[in-house]
Amino acid sequence: MTTCRACGATDGAIVLDLGEQPPCDLFPPAADPGPDPVWPLRMWMCARCALAQLVEDPGTAEEPSGVEPKALTDQAADAVGRLVRAGIARPGATVAEFGSPHGGSWLPLLRDAGMRETAGDEPADVVVDCFGLMHEPDQRAAMARRAARLAPGGALLMQFHSLAAIVAGGQWNALRHGHFAYYSVPAAVTLAASAGLRPGRSWTFDLYGGTVLLELRRDAEPDEATTALAAAERAAGVTQIPVVAGLGRAVDAGCDRVVTRLRELAGRRVVGYGAASRAVVLLRRARIDVDLLPEIADISPAKRGRRMPGTRIPVVPTDALTHPIPHAVLLFVPDLEPEVRAAFPQLDGDHCEWILG
Repeated sequence: MTTCRACGATDGAIVLDLGEQPPCDLFPPAADPGPDPVWPLRMWMCARCALAQLVEDPGTAEEPSGVEPKALTDQAADAVGRLVRAGIARPGATVAEFGSPHGGSWLPLLRDAGMRETAGDEPADVVVDCFGLMHEPDQRAAMARRAARLAPGGALLMQFHSLAAIVAGGQWNALRHGHFAYYSVPAAVTLAASAGLRPGRSWTFDLYGGTVLLELRRDAEPDEATTALAAAERAAGVTQIPVVAGLGRAVDAGCDRVVTRLRELAGRRVVGYGAASRAVVLLRRARIDVDLLPEIADISPAKRGRRMPGTRIPVVPTDALTHPIPHAVLLFVPDLEPEVRAAFPQLDGDHCEWILG
């Protein structure tokens, strides 16, 4: 029986089952023959509070440090700019951050805006959580810890990859070990209420197909944009188990599309790009190995000399993209396409096909 990580209810259902998967943060040395450990990877949705969440987790260490993509740094700058214009990020105000274990921080940008980082557990006028909360197994306790850091009148800023975007885009491979929760706006509001917080303003971004930044305060009232966003998500069915279970129906179609194209390209040079967590899930579920994809390039030095979890595919430096020019690039994170194209203009033109994983 599954117990909700937020409200403690047991009424719910599995909405996505990806079978046995290796931890996405396990990158063995390339010479390690395996086999790699695997655990079930399933998403369950609570019928009471509508939080979509991870069922099992192996509790492994975090992945080798990656290089933060330009898409993410650009979005952070955009978000902080909006917070400055909204008067939330302001000179003299204090800030604390609950960061993601994958790296990346808004603190340098907020310091540039004149804010002062608090020391230790000192309360702050602004508490930032950028993709951090989803890494917490006990969601209710984690939200309470963030609320406890707020100074009187303070704001918690919670950024998350929208479950509505995941469902609408069929992004089933967003599910991974170590990511314990996937939030719709209604579910995030319900979770915040357990710590005495209410929604105020919200901002949306194109990152990952749809990312939300939600303002939470003890005395807030939702503005028109937040009310409309929550209503639109409810109308789209993102709080309904049968609708979210549509992710499971997208799995086979997504895998078949990629595998079919790789088979059609047999004998031609194909390189993957982006040794990301979503690549691990896709590779294993679609049974893609070195016979279909000989290598995956990645900008992170920490991942080179290793292989993708659950496969024999090595992670190689990015010069593999141009020496020689491949016939096709399989891009596992579509958000990276603009920056990869800009970094490797040699790949532009009809001579190189882009396949989105």
